[in-house]
Amino acid sequence: MSPAVGSRKLSLLELTALVVGSMIGSGIFALPAAFAANTGVNGALLAWAIAGTGMLMLAFVFQSLSRLKPELDTGIYAYAKAGFGDYAGLLSAVGYWLGCCLADVACLILIKATLGQFFPVFGDGTTVVAILSASLLLWGFHFLILRGIKEAALINTIATVAKLVPLAVFIVFLVLGFRADVFALNLWGGEPPGAGTLWQQTRGTLLLTVFVFVGIEGASVYSRHARRREDVGIATVAGFLGVLCLLVMVTILSYGILLRPDLAALRTPSMAGVMEAIAGRWGALFISIGLLISVLGNYLSWSLLAAEVLHSAALNDAMPRALARENRAGVPDAALWLTNGVIQTFLLVSWFADYAFTLALKMTSAMTLVPYLLVAAYQLKLSLGAQGGVDAPAHARMRWIAGIATVYAASMLLAGGSRYLLLSSLLYVPGSLLFWAWQRHRGIAFRPLEMGVLLLLCAMAVAAIVGLASGWLRL
Repeated sequence: MSPAVGSRKLSLLELTALVVGSMIGSGIFALPAAFAANTGVNGALLAWAIAGTGMLMLAFVFQSLSRLKPELDTGIYAYAKAGFGDYAGLLSAVGYWLGCCLADVACLILIKATLGQFFPVFGDGTTVVAILSASLLLWGFHFLILRGIKEAALINTIATVAKLVPLAVFIVFLVLGFRADVFALNLWGGEPPGAGTLWQQTRGTLLLTVFVFVGIEGASVYSRHARRREDVGIATVAGFLGVLCLLVMVTILSYGILLRPDLAALRTPSMAGVMEAIAGRWGALFISIGLLISVLGNYLSWSLLAAEVLHSAALNDAMPRALARENRAGVPDAALWLTNGVIQTFLLVSWFADYAFTLALKMTSAMTLVPYLLVAAYQLKLSLGAQGGVDAPAHARMRWIAGIATVYAASMLLAGGSRYLLLSSLLYVPGSLLFWAWQRHRGIAFRPLEMGVLLLLCAMAVAAIVGLASGWLRL
């Protein structure tokens, strides 16, 4: 670690702000319509119960690993590599990095879609003017981050506090405008009651819940910058629980304002539409201003996380060593340049997508679930081994927590459907092939299981290309 980086230590408040700032961003402002398009109140409650339990277990996994493996100070990448080898580490790094890039794309699209409610030239966030202005914003943040991680983290902390104010006001207005009769009509979403209906509705929202929780690992990724190692676990769990309460209130209370079809028909960001239904046009303007503050801070968090995980992988020879370079401010500038170049490419591709924001949202979830699965599986592997100084009850508790987190991550990958798995393979294969060639150059052979995974990814990528060319698979 360079002296420049080593001198920049993050406090518990800043680490917690990284977690909260990463999770509260574009997703929460789109929740009312996103949930209403799939389910009623009962399905939403079940979805949050499943997602909340699974992600809480994952938060405990990050907390536990930060204590058990303090030497693994590069977070989500290091855990995958330590547990399952270099190729698993590579997949974790690439998946998480690209997930961060896609999350930034979602942020940029939502910013322009919000402006589009007041300035039609921005449209839904994918017009020519919107993409050009988003590109200017992208490179403006790029040069801000180059000034230093500590400085960017301070700005993120301020933005995190600022974004909580409009959310708190929104919840107060939800309570004041809540109508029990409307809420009752939305319990089953206007469909016949039954377990089959409930599960079908819930399944459609599960991948959405993953997106709004992505960022839970923010403190872990930046653990090498923490002032105190124990702050990493505290920041992860505290940040998660606070955000979960906000997400549930925003989603469930909105069902007491408008009927499900009206909620589902709201344009992005739907929270502004709900506020307008309660307080009039000024309410939509107020939420839109809060959204812009929130998403700008969220964008900054994702940019920091994306560059950091790429830099960490390069330090451990999973990426080209040039990406480990740091500038005088201790910022991984080479990783940042590559990251923002990829975000710019995704932003241009979003022009051709039917529903660019939803695509970016669900692809972020699909890409980050693989790293989450590998981290949870690593904790499970540790808990199935020797106790290593941990008392028996705590060891058993770790085993249950890791098992639930592993099953949750795997289930979410399957629940998302084949479309996003196939599109994900298109992003994993280039990095995998370069890594395979590099390993051959170094004289390191892939193990049979690793080669099997690589071949499976290649087959999925071919299927995705055929699907896109023939039209049965769409962006």
